[in-house]
Amino acid sequence: MISLYLPGDSPLHRMATGPKFVAFAAVTLMLSLLPSGVWTIVTADAVVAVAYFLSQVGARELGRQLFSIRWVAAIMLLPQLLFLTPLAAVSTTSRVVAVILLAALVTLTTRMPDLLDATERALAPLRRFGVDPNSIGLLLALTITAIPVIRGFASTIREAQRARGARTRLGTFAVPLLVMSLMHADDVADALTARGVR
Repeated sequence: MISLYLPGDSPLHRMATGPKFVAFAAVTLMLSLLPSGVWTIVTADAVVAVAYFLSQVGARELGRQLFSIRWVAAIMLLPQLLFLTPLAAVSTTSRVVAVILLAALVTLTTRMPDLLDATERALAPLRRFGVDPNSIGLLLALTITAIPVIRGFASTIREAQRARGARTRLGTFAVPLLVMSLMHADDVADALTARGVR
């Protein structure tokens, strides 16, 4: 769900990181304050469509992002259908999906160094309270770069299961993915420790 930078020369690519974060926060707040209804669904879809159009990353990339969060949307929608009206459930899910897609677009159109610099500048005033902006920036970088790695682990597991003719089940998929992810985390921790990062 968190993607890496795609080079481009769109208005969103050229937009400064700080204003881009402010715009993302403003749109997120606007979507969260909209009442449940058909217009909320239409507005959320329209905002995402316009943002991806301005980014020039293409409809294929939007489809890829939607496909990657299909289970998140389903897990959110189904429980809500038990307690809310179908319109309210779809409206709420649409808002969350729109925010996730917009967050992905921020990472697609923002270089990693710019993203980290903006994070560290925003957190700089908190130094007086003992917050280390550099450590938080490093944590953000590791989180963003780990997502494609874990996605690659998931693809490897699925391909191995298909090669053996085994059906993909939650247990047989989740356990090896968890093990591989934990091993990767240990390797990263060892590398950071070797470089004196604590």
